Amino acid sequence: MKRIAVLTGGGDAPGMNAAVRAVVRQGDALGLEVYGVQQGLLGIFEDQIQPLDLSGVGSILERGGTFLQSSRYEPFFEKEVQQDAVDRLRAKGIDGLVLIGGEGSLNAALCIHQLGLPVVGVPSTIDNDIYGTDMAIGVDTALNTIIRAVDRLRDTASSHTRAFVVEVMGRDCGYLALLAGIAGGAEAVLVPELKYDLNKLAERIRYGYNRGKKHAIIIVAEGITEKHAGQSVADHLIETTGFEVRVTVLGHIQRGGTPTAYDRLLAGRLGAAAVEQLHSGMSGVMVALQADKVDIKNLAQILSQKKTLDPNLVNLANVLSR
Repeated sequence: MKRIAVLTGGGDAPGMNAAVRAVVRQGDALGLEVYGVQQGLLGIFEDQIQPLDLSGVGSILERGGTFLQSSRYEPFFEKEVQQDAVDRLRAKGIDGLVLIGGEGSLNAALCIHQLGLPVVGVPSTIDNDIYGTDMAIGVDTALNTIIRAVDRLRDTASSHTRAFVVEVMGRDCGYLALLAGIAGGAEAVLVPELKYDLNKLAERIRYGYNRGKKHAIIIVAEGITEKHAGQSVADHLIETTGFEVRVTVLGHIQRGGTPTAYDRLLAGRLGAAAVEQLHSGMSGVMVALQADKVDIKNLAQILSQKKTLDPNLVNLANVLSR
C-alpha cells in the first residue's frame, strides 16, 4: 500500500479535523502518500481529491467542523454508483480509504470494502449511536456545549421562577439528552427510546415548585415527536400547570465549536489507528474505543446491531432529577 485517501462524511462533528490530521501524520510516518477528498462522498465523483501533507494539516487541530467539508450523498447507495466510486479512486492510484463519519458513512465504507477497495471506518457523530464503540468523535464537545447552555438558562430560570424546556439533537438516539440531564441537573429528560407521560411530568414539576424549587429544566431529544418536540412539551406544561415555560432549541450550535481535549485525543488515537490498520492489510473494520482502549470491530457486525441506552444511566438520571 502506497497511497491512501481520507474523507469526512455525513454530519460534521467537532474533532473531525483532529482525526484527519492524525491520518495524515500517521500516514507520513509509515511512508504513505495521503490524499484528502473534499465534500465527502460527493467529492469522489467531482474529482476533488488532492494530496495532503504535514503542512496542509497544520493549525486545524483546534478548529470545529471539517476543513475537508462533508455532504450526504444519497445516490451513493445505488450499486452502480458504488462501483463507479471505487473505479474513480483506483484511477487516482488510491490503495485504501479512511472514512470518518456516522452510521451512513460507515455503511458506505462497508459497501466500498465489499467491492474490493480496503477501507477502515472511524466513528464520528455527536449522537453517539454507533454500536461497538463507547464514544464517537464529537460527542464530548457537543455535550459540553449543551451543559454550558443549561447552566446559563438555569440562571435566568431561577431569577424569574420559570421552567425551561431545552431541545437537543437526537432524532433516534437520546444519549446527548440523557447525559446532559445528568450532568446539567435537569428535573426531567425525555428521549425517543423510552416512553414518557406528560401528565406525570407536569405533576413532577408542580411537586418541585411546591417544595421550594425556583426553576425547572426539562431536556428533550428532538426525536420524541415528529417535529417541534420542545414546543410540544412546553405547551402541555403551560396548559396543565399554569406555569411560565420557555423553550430553547439548541439546534446546530451543538455541532460546532472548538473540540474539547477529550475529542482531540480520541480523534488522534482513532485516526492514527485507522491508518495502522490499513497499512497492516486490514479492511472492512472500524476503529473503536472500549474501556479506554482502541479496539477493532467488524463493520458488517456493528452495523447489524443497534446501540441502546445504558439502563444504569437511565436509572441514575431518574434518581438525580428528584
